[in-house]
Amino acid sequence: MTAERRPLRILAVASGKGGVGKSTLSANLAIALHRLGIKVGLVDADIYGPSQARLMGSEDQKPVARDKKLSPVSGVMDIPMLSMAHLVEPGKALAWRGPMVSGALGQLIDADWGDTEWLVVDLPPGTGDIQLSMVQKHKPAGAVIVSTPQDLALIDATRAVSLFAQAGVPMVGLVENMSGYACPHCGEISDPFGQGGAQATAQDLAMPFLGRIPLAIDIRRRSDAGDPPAAGEGPHADAFRAIAQKVADWAKAN
Repeated sequence: MTAERRPLRILAVASGKGGVGKSTLSANLAIALHRLGIKVGLVDADIYGPSQARLMGSEDQKPVARDKKLSPVSGVMDIPMLSMAHLVEPGKALAWRGPMVSGALGQLIDADWGDTEWLVVDLPPGTGDIQLSMVQKHKPAGAVIVSTPQDLALIDATRAVSLFAQAGVPMVGLVENMSGYACPHCGEISDPFGQGGAQATAQDLAMPFLGRIPLAIDIRRRSDAGDPPAAGEGPHADAFRAIAQKVADWAKAN
């Protein structure tokens, strides 16, 4: 007797502001969830500025369509994934209006994901057409918000929380990214973006705080090379794994 396939659930990863490391967090979170035994896929929903193909080492792959549905390509650790970077020429700008963007998002999410249980969707920054299409048409099961500790980023992160709250999307929690920099020469810790702001904001908003990811050259270097640190071992992999475990615990409870 064939086991019944579980319905695909969407985990939206969002930020109100660009440049906070949301895409890097999304890629590493997907990998860490995979390593916890969760059947996870990854969608790069940043139609205008896709980056997941580079982060997941799949830039040279092209998806094929079967029965009018795209088949995902394989990223790091064979995680199924899709990005507009797999569908357009490298470096080509997309001058698309809202309806075309929403249609493209639908093609990525409604692909043939097989036995994938959770789909991590890396949203672009802000609260525009793509975010509205996501909450209205695709109904995420939960949302993870990413911010640096600085006040300006947290103001925009609060707006992102508000968007999902208005749409009735549960908050999985808030991640503080680029939190503390360890000098590779002397080991001294500095806080170029401050520290603790995201945790304080999470407390103010009565939502879970999922943890901190440091500002580290190794995270940037390995992610740029298509080998995210969550795929290996060490303190940075442990930081992503700790956040993924909290997300997994939330998923089991919901």
